Amino acid sequence: MLQINVSQLLKGPIGSTEDHQMSGTVEIDGNTSQTQGRVSLTRTNRGILVRGTIDTSVEVSCARCLNSFSCPLALDIKEEFYPATDTASGQLPAPEDADAFTVDEHQVIDLAEVVRQYGLTTLPMKPLCREDCTGLQKCSPTANKLTE
Repeated sequence: MLQINVSQLLKGPIGSTEDHQMSGTVEIDGNTSQTQGRVSLTRTNRGILVRGTIDTSVEVSCARCLNSFSCPLALDIKEEFYPATDTASGQLPAPEDADAFTVDEHQVIDLAEVVRQYGLTTLPMKPLCREDCTGLQKCSPTANKLTE
């Protein structure tokens, strides 16, 4: 599950922490990816700081031979979530950054969008199925058919 209820953490003092095991599915670059990892949540003066490592993989095409393969990704997450409502008084002003991640009105953070964005930025620009991939001529199982 990539959603965590943080209502108790928001009521706690600044510096309070919680650790969580995470798993779930996220769509990254048009592929559904299984994710798992561990995150640490820390109460800050403004919200909840999420830090941790999420492991996933994305199906991509090799830049040299064009074969599809599963590219493993280790995502080092570090993001702050800002509450949309105060547990005691109600509404809070919107964060200064319009693209900031928020804690929803039910005091839940959803890490799916964070994982998707970090996954997109972590994908290699030219993914290789193997470090020594020789390209279409020798690596691809259809290489002989292409040259005939």
